[in-house]
Amino acid sequence: MELPEEILAHIFSFLPLWDKCNAFTVCRRWNSTMTYPSAWRQTEIRCDSEVGVPERFSEFLPLVRNLKLSVSVSSPENRRTGLEVLRQALAGGDGRLRALCVNCLGNPPLFYAGQDLLQGLLDALTAASSLTELDLRGVPFTLSDAFVKGVVTLCPALRSLFINNGSLVCGVGGETVRDVLRLCPGLTALGVFQASLSQDVLQDLLLPRRPALKQLELRCERSLKYTTPLPDHTWAQVSRMHPALAVDLELDHTLPELHVPSVLQPSIPVRHLRLLTWTWLLDEVRLVGRSYANTLEALEVQTTPSAELNEALVELATRCTRLREVHCYCVVSPEVVAAFRKHCTDLRRYTLKTRKEPHPWTCTSLR
Repeated sequence: MELPEEILAHIFSFLPLWDKCNAFTVCRRWNSTMTYPSAWRQTEIRCDSEVGVPERFSEFLPLVRNLKLSVSVSSPENRRTGLEVLRQALAGGDGRLRALCVNCLGNPPLFYAGQDLLQGLLDALTAASSLTELDLRGVPFTLSDAFVKGVVTLCPALRSLFINNGSLVCGVGGETVRDVLRLCPGLTALGVFQASLSQDVLQDLLLPRRPALKQLELRCERSLKYTTPLPDHTWAQVSRMHPALAVDLELDHTLPELHVPSVLQPSIPVRHLRLLTWTWLLDEVRLVGRSYANTLEALEVQTTPSAELNEALVELATRCTRLREVHCYCVVSPEVVAAFRKHCTDLRRYTLKTRKEPHPWTCTSLR
């Protein structure tokens, strides 16, 4: 009880929603502390049948700055509740809500495409012109050109936008991404399907008045086989124009193996690489070690074990010494583990197993 209210508010910010609401009723001091905006800076509201939403949640919404809305899509009632929470959180357009993350829970009904949820999101965003962060990676439905254009038209102040979700189909074309860059001039973080990029998009990033792009997340899947590979020299130009740029690459298992080399261009400043293709990745692992030694901080690999793979991973460990995380979901030799622990002095977490274990495999934390 001797802690300052500012410290208590910071502690309370880590509580789940129900516990935050209960904290109001403990005593007068806690009641006063819970009115601090810092206590609500990070808030998740879950709309599902198991947890539900507290009755008095609406009176706390004006205090929320960063909202994560998790909605169970299997129930129409939960979807309606989620959209009502969203409307109340954005009502008034006072600019208090700065960041919004929408996440879908459960399995959607058969043939359900999430159109009511996406349209409800657009309707709510009409009052969100000052929203600066929007994360739709947890929405598993295909996002169309019209939807994305609608979002950026309503939210021109966006500084980060992530639409690289788990949909099986890329519904956003290169011209739409160019509209995103044009309508949101302050954008510094962007997540898209790589199939949504084009030579023209990269050229737009080279415009002299373009703000520095700091983060680019790319999801690479089957749609790439219908696109023209982006040349390495253009990536080199983008890297020089945006020296602080860090690229996170995810290669999905649906990406045909023959397209993997065209994705791993040497001049891309790759920070986090996820090779989830389940194919033979010997050449790719060697290429990663040669190309991204100065930028790579996290690596995730799903492949088939072999003596050749062990050799490639040991070589990679000697080159990519900036790695902080490495996760290899196949059995490796003890020499691989020793190499990463010896050469990667900043290593914090790794999943490297020398024998088969029941899944899910546990991760080893060093610090």
